[in-house]
Amino acid sequence: MNKTDTPVISVLMSVYNAERYVAEAIQSILGQTEGRFEFLIVNDGSSDASASILDRYAAQDSRIRVIHQENRGLIASLNLLLEEARAPLVARMDSDDVSRPERFAVQLAEMAARPEIAVLGTNTDELDADGAYFPCSDFHPEQPEDIRERLIVASGICHPSVMMRRDVIRALGGYRAAFRHCEDYDLWLRVSEHHDMMNLRDRLFLYRRSPDQVSEKHILVQAIGAACARYAAQQRRAGRPDPFEGATSLPSLDTIDAVLGTQGVGARMRLEVIDSVKYSRDAMTSGGLELMQAHLREGGTKHGFWRTAGRLVKLGMIPQALTLSYDLVRY
Repeated sequence: MNKTDTPVISVLMSVYNAERYVAEAIQSILGQTEGRFEFLIVNDGSSDASASILDRYAAQDSRIRVIHQENRGLIASLNLLLEEARAPLVARMDSDDVSRPERFAVQLAEMAARPEIAVLGTNTDELDADGAYFPCSDFHPEQPEDIRERLIVASGICHPSVMMRRDVIRALGGYRAAFRHCEDYDLWLRVSEHHDMMNLRDRLFLYRRSPDQVSEKHILVQAIGAACARYAAQQRRAGRPDPFEGATSLPSLDTIDAVLGTQGVGARMRLEVIDSVKYSRDAMTSGGLELMQAHLREGGTKHGFWRTAGRLVKLGMIPQALTLSYDLVRY
C-alpha cells in the first residue's frame, strides 16, 4: 500500500520504554495476511531505545508513521492516534503483545458482515515476560448481550485486541482523561449504551502477562476508576447527567460524596474496590490496607476480611496482616 492510498485499517499503538518487546509487536503487525493498513505509532517520551527501534522499522515500511512526543500518557496518546487515523476502522495494538497473522483478515471480514458491531475483540492466549506461551482455558463473552452483562461488574473485552469503527469512538469523545488505567472499561460502558460489541471466539491475540503491566502496577487506581465508571454508567442509564463528564481526574473515595453531593456512594465504591484488590500485594502496600481500615472503622462488613489477613501472611506481608487482624478485632 502506498502512502497516498486510503488504508482500510488504521493500527494504533502507543509506546513507552518498550525496547524489550516492541520489535516483536511490530513484526506481528507487519506479518498480517491483511496488509491494507497504516500503522500509527506514538513514541510517548521513551527514554530507552524504543525511539530508534521505531524509526528503523518506519524507514523499512512506508505503512508505518511514528509520532515522537514528550510523555503525555496513554489516554492522550490514543486520542491523538484516533485523530490521525485515516481509515474507517481502527485496530488497537500494545507494544508488548503479539497479533496472530490472520487477526486483521478475520476481524475485517466480521466487521463487513456485521455493520451493527462497533467494537470487535478476540479471545486470547498468553505470553509471560520471557515469551513463554500459555494457552488460555477460559473465554471472553462473545455475544453483545453477554458482553453487556459482564460490563456490569468488569470489562469483558481485551483492549489491545479490538477493531473499532473510528467514527463511533470519535463521536463518543474517545478515551476520557479522568479514567487512567481503566480508560477502555469506561469506553466500553459508553459504547454499549448505543452500539453492539462482540468478541470472536478465535484466539487471534497473544496477551503478555508481566509484573510491570498496568493491571499489576496500578491495580488500586484502576479499581477506583472502574468503580467510578460503573457509577457514571448507572447515572446515564437512569437519565441523569454523567458526574464525570469533562473531568480530567477523579475525586478520592473519601471526598466523592462531597464532590457529587451524594450520601453513601463513597462507602459503596470503597467496598467494590476492596473486593477487587484485597489479594494484591501492590494494592495492599499502596493504599488498599488503608481503605480496608476506613471501611472497618465505619462499621462495614467483615465478611471475607479474615481470609484476606491469611492471604497477606502467605504473601509474606506480616505487618499488614497483623494490622488488619488488630482492626478486625477492635472494630
